[in-house]
Amino acid sequence: MFNKTICLFFACLIVTMTGSAQEFIPLWPAGKMPNTKGMRLKDSINNERVFQVGAPGMFAFFPSLQENKQCAVIICPGGGYHHLSYQISGFQLAKWFNTMGISAFVLNYRLPNSPDLAQRESGPLQDAQRAIRLIRANAGRWGLQQNKIGVMGISAGGHLATMLGNVTDDVAAIGDSLNAVSFRPDFTLLVSPVVTMGPYTHKGSRENLLGKEPSKEMVDKYSMELQVKPTTPPCFMVHAWDDKAVDPRNSLNLYLAMLEKKISASIHIFPQGGHNIALRNNPGSTQQWTTLCEQWLMEMGFLK
Repeated sequence: MFNKTICLFFACLIVTMTGSAQEFIPLWPAGKMPNTKGMRLKDSINNERVFQVGAPGMFAFFPSLQENKQCAVIICPGGGYHHLSYQISGFQLAKWFNTMGISAFVLNYRLPNSPDLAQRESGPLQDAQRAIRLIRANAGRWGLQQNKIGVMGISAGGHLATMLGNVTDDVAAIGDSLNAVSFRPDFTLLVSPVVTMGPYTHKGSRENLLGKEPSKEMVDKYSMELQVKPTTPPCFMVHAWDDKAVDPRNSLNLYLAMLEKKISASIHIFPQGGHNIALRNNPGSTQQWTTLCEQWLMEMGFLK
């Protein structure tokens, strides 16, 4: 349990980041966070970006009781595994989900460059798996259905979201009651995602996650188009043809891998948008992606 001082710190942090009080849910019990060297780090925040995560957790955005559709989404903000762009690829999207009656949780996950991580590449996935378990374990309390809990990832956050759906190894077990709760998301939503660590990768994301000279084994292990399994959840993907930062073949090759495994996937590669596809003010037909996403959620039975 957090003492009053720590609770006050989180309250101030939340108001600073959101402009209003928002519930912050820590992921790990005190002294139980895995993959740590025992350092006490503070969150480093500047210009609507988190550069260091000392306390991994989730910012919870709930719809009204009357509008609740019993569906939830964990949002993994982008930032090249270097920082978290929590506003444009986090809070804004969470508020949009609320308008559809979907509960949203913006994930404040540890970054691979954290000096506290004993194994850099495992930190983000450990936090993401724990987040899914926490939401599923509290489904009754929050008015959710346990089989309607998905994940959304933007840019490098898309790589983390895809790992959450493809990786079956449990890296988040700490020996508590949540060990028995599934960490598999029921659906995945991807916007301009980093998928591969091989050809067409985003070099900054790969270097931040795996280091400057990763082995072929590590590159293959973290190339998610190579890790698609029969258990991979259905996926909705959005990318822009003119994205110069993350090649759209990241999405295309993931789609082909899912097609090969006969897993339902929907892909939309728009002619414009670059690496700046956002909630609104997108060029041309790219502006339709939010409508398509909502219709897909309805079509797949997650939003009724």
